Amino acid sequence: RFVADPFDPAGGRMYRTGDLVRWTADGELVYVSRADDQVKLRGFRIELGEIEAALTDLPDVAAACAVVREDRPGDRRLVAYTVGGTEADLRAHLAGTLPAHLVPAAFVRLDALPVTPNGKTD
Repeated sequence: RFVADPFDPAGGRMYRTGDLVRWTADGELVYVSRADDQVKLRGFRIELGEIEAALTDLPDVAAACAVVREDRPGDRRLVAYTVGGTEADLRAHLAGTLPAHLVPAAFVRLDALPVTPNGKTD
């Protein structure tokens, strides 16, 4: 979205990207992370919540969590953790509703998603 540019005395606008950065001592901007759950994988920007929502649309999936894992350096893969559902059903459902780059490489079925003391997925 476009917001007021604090560096423009004329009142110009600048685009808010969702990237979090920090200033270095010599005035350079260094990328830190994202302000949302969006990740970049193989050149695609992926909103993990979109995958999770598609998974929980299935009646036999009670909960879902999507993450990017890098078990081997340089080999990043999209993985979905679900409570309920079979891999074949999950893969078929996502392939029919989402673009191919949003279909996880692996599905892990759990009895329950781990949560923090305040109830957020851990």
